[in-house]
Amino acid sequence: MSIDLSKLDTEKINKNTVNIDRVSTVEMITLMNNEDFTVAEAVKKEVKNIAKAVDIIHERLSEGGRLIYVGAGNSGRLGVLDACECPPTFGVKEGIVIGILSGGYDATVRANEGSEDIEEGAIEELKRIELCEKDAIVGVSASGRTPYVKGALKYAKEIGASHIAISCVKDAEISSLGQVAIEIITGAEVVTGSTRLKAGTAQKMVLNMLSTGVMIKCGKVYGNYMVDVRANNNKLVERSKKIIMECTSVDREKAEKYLQESDKNVKVAVFMILSGLNKQESIELLAKNDNTIYKALQAIGK
Repeated sequence: MSIDLSKLDTEKINKNTVNIDRVSTVEMITLMNNEDFTVAEAVKKEVKNIAKAVDIIHERLSEGGRLIYVGAGNSGRLGVLDACECPPTFGVKEGIVIGILSGGYDATVRANEGSEDIEEGAIEELKRIELCEKDAIVGVSASGRTPYVKGALKYAKEIGASHIAISCVKDAEISSLGQVAIEIITGAEVVTGSTRLKAGTAQKMVLNMLSTGVMIKCGKVYGNYMVDVRANNNKLVERSKKIIMECTSVDREKAEKYLQESDKNVKVAVFMILSGLNKQESIELLAKNDNTIYKALQAIGK
């Protein structure tokens, strides 16, 4: 089956970089940098749709569901990357945010391009992880036509799971398959068709917004501090102490004391200090208030 790529924004020729192979290295990098400046503006145009997606995903997670990214190639790897970062950054349990990549685990380090053409492949994988109506699927495809992603979105709709489409072309094929369609029109690439460049950067920005926005709404951020960070190495222990100190204005010694008393739970440590309650009282009150510090403080008039 022949595919007409000429209609895709991501496959067009970039007139600004047609001589990129014969300029100086500084000029080459400047051309790339100039093109990168356009990405944030393209993302800005889709802020409302990104916000809609955040609200949908948050609702599903609040009901006990999961956030599942599905993609192929670079798009899929970006989803896997975002999913991997959620547990250490936000203290999310393993398996709540998942990245599914066509070709499986090996494709994260070794390209498996042919697997993206099989719609059924995504469906089989979603069945394996027991996708249900509580979950939210985010299908990511720069070209907006990847069969693997289309299969995932179709299946999600069929079983009643939320389904969101992210692409980098106008009127993408996958857009009609999503409850919300996010189209970041990044245009022609620096190197024609190399969508790991501007399209990849745009997708990474949107995935950052989705996961971070959802986690903020889940109470995993206080002010702009990641209070559910896991203190699993020396750097993160020091970061945890710093967060406690800056959120509560206590000194380092007191921050260390409360970090130990809370079993390295930064959120509980911060709330203990701000509320004056003990560990168990703090855990219980947070649980009654969406595990959100400011809501729990409001509940006791602080």
